[in-house]
Amino acid sequence: MLKNLFILLRFFVFWLLFFAINRLAFEIYFRDKLKIATGKELLESFLFALRLDLATAAYIAILPLLVSIAVWFIPGARVKAIWYKVYIWFCILIVCFLTILDFNIFQEWSTKVNYRVFDSIIHQFSESLASSGSAPIGLCITIGVVLLVTGILLSNVLIDYRHIKTPTKTSSKIAYSLVLIFVTFSAIRGGWQTTPANQSMAYYSPKQILNQSSLNTEWNLFDNIIENLRAAHNPYLFLPPKTADSLSRSLFLQKADTTLHILKTKRPNIVIFQLESFTADVIESLGGDKGVCPNFEKFISQGVLFDSVYSAGDRTDKGMVAILSGFPSQAIRTIITNNTKQEKLPAIPEILQPEGYATSYFYGGEVEYMNFKSYMLTHKIAHITAMNNFDRSKVDSKWGVNDGTLLDTHVEYLNTEKQPFFSLVETLTNHEPFDMPAKAHFPGPNVANKFRSTAYYTDSCLNAYFEHAKKQSWYKNTLFILVADHGHRLPRNTSESYQPAKYHIPLLFFGDAIKEEYRGKRISKLGNQTDIPATLLAQLDLPYDKFGWSKDILNPGTPPFAFFDWDNGMGFMVPGQAISFDNLGKQVVYTKNQKGDQATKDKLLLYGKAFLQQIYTEYMAY
Repeated sequence: MLKNLFILLRFFVFWLLFFAINRLAFEIYFRDKLKIATGKELLESFLFALRLDLATAAYIAILPLLVSIAVWFIPGARVKAIWYKVYIWFCILIVCFLTILDFNIFQEWSTKVNYRVFDSIIHQFSESLASSGSAPIGLCITIGVVLLVTGILLSNVLIDYRHIKTPTKTSSKIAYSLVLIFVTFSAIRGGWQTTPANQSMAYYSPKQILNQSSLNTEWNLFDNIIENLRAAHNPYLFLPPKTADSLSRSLFLQKADTTLHILKTKRPNIVIFQLESFTADVIESLGGDKGVCPNFEKFISQGVLFDSVYSAGDRTDKGMVAILSGFPSQAIRTIITNNTKQEKLPAIPEILQPEGYATSYFYGGEVEYMNFKSYMLTHKIAHITAMNNFDRSKVDSKWGVNDGTLLDTHVEYLNTEKQPFFSLVETLTNHEPFDMPAKAHFPGPNVANKFRSTAYYTDSCLNAYFEHAKKQSWYKNTLFILVADHGHRLPRNTSESYQPAKYHIPLLFFGDAIKEEYRGKRISKLGNQTDIPATLLAQLDLPYDKFGWSKDILNPGTPPFAFFDWDNGMGFMVPGQAISFDNLGKQVVYTKNQKGDQATKDKLLLYGKAFLQQIYTEYMAY
C-alpha cells in the first residue's frame, strides 16, 4: 500500500518539478516584461502555482492509475513499463509544445494559449501560420527541444515504472484502489474546500503577468476548452438581468437630440478604410511615434480627428462588426463566424442601400477568412473584390495582395461605380509577418521596426491613393473614414491586454465633403469603434435606433465613455478614470488613477460588468 502511494507521490513530484521548469522558461523568455516584479514576487509565482500544477498532474495520472487498478483485478495481467513511458513521454511532448506555443500567443494577445487559438488553427490555418511569422521560430524550437530532453531524463529518474505486486485479497485491492483514487481526485479538485480548483487559485498579484505566469497553461487550456464546448450559457452573470440591461442602456440615453453637422451634403459617397493594426502609437497627434505615419498627420490637418476612440477588442473580426454593425466584442466569442447570429445584426450598408447607395468591399486577402464574405453579402454588400480577383502575380505576401495594389484597384473601380456609393476597404500589409513590396523605412531585424515600416508603407499608400482620388470627379462629394480594426502591442511593446493604451486607435473623418470650418478640428469625447454607425448615420439624417450599442459622438448630449474587452476580461473608461477587470482571477487588474475616489472606481466596475453581461446576453439571443 505504502509503495503504491510512494510511486504516486514520485509521479506528482516529477510533474510539479517539470511544470516549474516550464514556468521558469516562460519567465526567462518574458524577462523584460517581468522587470516590474521583485524577486519575492517571482518566487511566489511558483508557490501559488502548486495547486493547479498538482491538479494537472492528477489529470495526467488518471489513465495510468485506472490501467494499473484494472490490471490488479485481472489474474496474470501485466503492463510493460515501456507503455507507461510512452504515455509519459507523450504528455511531456504536449506540455513542451504548449509552452512554446504559449510564448507566441502571450506575446501577441497577452493571454495564455486557449480554445480560440486552436479554433483559429483549425478553421483559418494559413492565416494563423502567417500571424506567427514574426515569432522567433528557431529560438522557440530550441527551447522546446531542451525542455523535452530535460523532461524525459527527469522522468526516468523520478518516476518509478516498476510493477508493484498487490495483495491477493480482493477487499485489500478495493481498499488500495479507493485510497489512490481518493488522493488523485483530491488533487484534481484542488482540495476539499467549498470551491473546486479554478484560475483564482493561481492569482496573487495586481501585476497581471505574474498571475499569467503562475497559471498552469495545460489546466487553463483544458478548462477553457470545456467552457467553450459547454451548452450555451452566459459566463458573465454578475448582476440581475434587469439591472444589467438598465445600467448598460442608461448610457445611450441622449440628453440632446441635436448633433454637430460637419458635412456639406446629406448624401455623400462614403469610403471606410479599416486599417490593419493602426494603433494610436504610430500616430504622432495621438501621442504616437513621430515619423511613422507622416501623411496621416497631413490628413488630420484637413479632417476631423476623434482623438479618444478605442477599439472594441483585439481582433479584426471583432473590429469589423464594431465598425459596421456597432456591436461590441463578446470576449470569448466572435459573432461574425456564426451565420445564424450575424445575419440578425444591423449594418451600415443595409441602411444605406435602400437610400440608393451602391455598396462594395475590397480586401487583399481571402474573403472567406473569419466568415467575412458571408457577413458582407448578408448585409447588402453588392460587390466584393478580394485576393482571388487579382492575378496570381499580384499576391506577394502571406496574407495576400499588398495595400498599394489594393488601393490602386479601388480607385479604378470607383471611377465606374454609380453614385452615391459606400465602400469598405480593409488593408492587410501592417499584419504579421509584416511583408511589403518596398524597402524598410526603419531598418533593423527587430519586429518593432518591421511594424513601423509596414505602417509607414500603408501610410504612403494612403497618400498616393488620395492624390490619385483628388483627380476623380467623385472625390469632392466623398467622405473618407479612416479607422483601425484594433490596436496592437507594437511598436512600443509596453501595453498589455488589460491596459486601455492597447485599444487606443485613430478615427478620422476626412475629405472635401467636410465643411471647411471643421477641417483640422479635434473631437476629444471618449468613444468606441461601435459609435461609428450612430455618428455617421446622424450626419445623413438617417435613423440609427437599430444600433443599440452605438452613440453619436458628435452629439453634445451623449456621455463620454468607452468599453473594451479581451478573451476573459473587460475595461471601462470615463474621462480621468479607467478600470479593467479580469474574469478569470475575479479581480481588478488595472486602475488608471489609483488615487481617484472609490465611488467612481466602483461605478465603473459596475458598468463594465453590466456591459459585458448584457452584450453576451444579446449575443446568445441572436
